[in-house]
Amino acid sequence: MSVFSLLRARTPADFADWFRPGGEYLLRVADGMGFHTGDLAGFIDEAETAMRAGRTGEDVAPAVNRLVAADLYADAAFGLPFLEWTPVWYELSLTAPVAYADWRLRRVADQYARTIDHLSIPRFSRPRDVISRGRPAVDSVSGFADRFAFADAILHLEWFEYVAGECGIGVPPELIAETRSQTVGYYVGDLTLEDLDPTVRRFQYLLFTDDEWVRDTDARYGLDSSLLTLWERVCRRERERFGGERSSAAN
Repeated sequence: MSVFSLLRARTPADFADWFRPGGEYLLRVADGMGFHTGDLAGFIDEAETAMRAGRTGEDVAPAVNRLVAADLYADAAFGLPFLEWTPVWYELSLTAPVAYADWRLRRVADQYARTIDHLSIPRFSRPRDVISRGRPAVDSVSGFADRFAFADAILHLEWFEYVAGECGIGVPPELIAETRSQTVGYYVGDLTLEDLDPTVRRFQYLLFTDDEWVRDTDARYGLDSSLLTLWERVCRRERERFGGERSSAAN
């Protein structure tokens, strides 16, 4: 099978194995940073159970509806902006299937969002939105893997900020701003790892545990996908860089 077999997923039950790794990622990063998560672990369990049973809307607790909707909306909004950070040949080959997958994710998210008031829709940065030295910062990053890593470093920060915020996890806005600024500085070569604030470095270390999200999703759907293997490898490399000696404890 390949990652494109996911395009057959349509129902909440089909996406339960997609949601679970994302929920665990949210919890892992929040716990690792010491943010208050309340009963998030319980909501993740309830959400997976509800999705597998096809329960949505009024049949699901409001906090669970919000968690599922926020997670899936964030995943849906992530794909196309991410591709803009990659080489044209890579972007063009994946734009159509990613757009279709995003539509499917939004369709399922809509079923959980319909009873929620004031749920925002996320927007993730394109290369033109992240500027360094008067031009898109990604222009200062060479090599496919490094550009891929830079894109993920910016977008998974925005993913976490959005989903955590919708789920009531208090993330200091100054931490988000400083992490974004120092992350750009690191990838364009203005800062070294040693220059990064220890809290910023730990935050990115935890955010790059999305290698576990990728690996778990691949395994749950039995994809054996070379695309996801590449994504996992790049994320693991960055996690080990940001984590230093801590990386061995996280594996």
